[in-house]
Amino acid sequence: MTDPKCVFLIDNDSSARKGLARLLRKAGYDVRDFASVNDFFVDAASGLTGCLVLDIRMPGMLTDEIQKELNTRRICMPIIVVTGDDDPETRDKAKILKATGFFRKPVDGPALLDAINWALQMDKPANKHKEVHRNKCKSA
Repeated sequence: MTDPKCVFLIDNDSSARKGLARLLRKAGYDVRDFASVNDFFVDAASGLTGCLVLDIRMPGMLTDEIQKELNTRRICMPIIVVTGDDDPETRDKAKILKATGFFRKPVDGPALLDAINWALQMDKPANKHKEVHRNKCKSA
């Protein structure tokens, strides 16, 4: 199991990934960053905790494949989407992932930090909404 303050950052744009990772580390988060969803899944184990910050407009897995793989591996954590695109198709992809946040690049740093903090608070075991969140993950 990982530190609940762990943020898994997936973005194929290396400058965006480095900038976001720097912001998150400065805010006190343990950051594990990946250039692709496939790289994340190579390293991922079941029971991961934390928050997934994901650019969903990347080469590789399709959105429904990502959700299926998360479910198969029993990885259920809040997902925050960051993207350069703000169109209906991208928002639909975020809904498929049951994203708790949606940000257009360039990302407002303080707003992203607030969203991650909120997502992690909602995902705490003591939170009464935790079971609802877990059930949403199972139903995908």
